[in-house]
Amino acid sequence: MRTLGDVAVGETCVVKRLHGEGPTKRRIMDMGITKGVEILVRKVAPLGDPMELNIRGYELSVRKADAQAIEVE
Repeated sequence: MRTLGDVAVGETCVVKRLHGEGPTKRRIMDMGITKGVEILVRKVAPLGDPMELNIRGYELSVRKADAQAIEVE
């Protein structure tokens, strides 16, 4: 299983599935990260947290822990 946290900078991926439960999963979905959406990893902070993503035409910063809950292909 490959997660968003494993994607390299400059690489594009497609969301396959969201893991997690309750408020965490809802918050990820509210940010626009849903099944089938394409994500470009733009930058990762020097210590690896957070990561900057380009999704649905806007930039979004996501914590590494949240990125591990997003399965991609």
